[in-house]
Amino acid sequence: MTSTLVVDGANVVGSRPDGWWKDRGAAARRLHESLLVGDTTYDVIVLVLEGAAKAGVKAGRDAHVRTVHARGSGDETIVEQVRVAAERGDRVTVVTADRFLRARCEGVGALGVSPSWLLDRL
Repeated sequence: MTSTLVVDGANVVGSRPDGWWKDRGAAARRLHESLLVGDTTYDVIVLVLEGAAKAGVKAGRDAHVRTVHARGSGDETIVEQVRVAAERGDRVTVVTADRFLRARCEGVGALGVSPSWLLDRL
């Protein structure tokens, strides 16, 4: 069984007061780089970016990290990524502090965890 981690990029980046708001693209790039080398046990990591953060990382696959640019709402894109992975039979975990989004993702088969859970592993 494949394990998939779906990351709410805006939510994870926004969980640390490190100046991310000055350059959202650079903050997204730092997160992406951390996901590439981080100590996780997931086969696939899906990083969902929205808005200005999309400028920091191109959409597509880089090793085990796949970056998805939300066309509209980041939340809708995250739920869709979780749904597709769950329907494929993957073990899916979603990283977000948004309780409503977490509940929606849990409703389609994901385990929800907080940004601090992920950041502790990077």
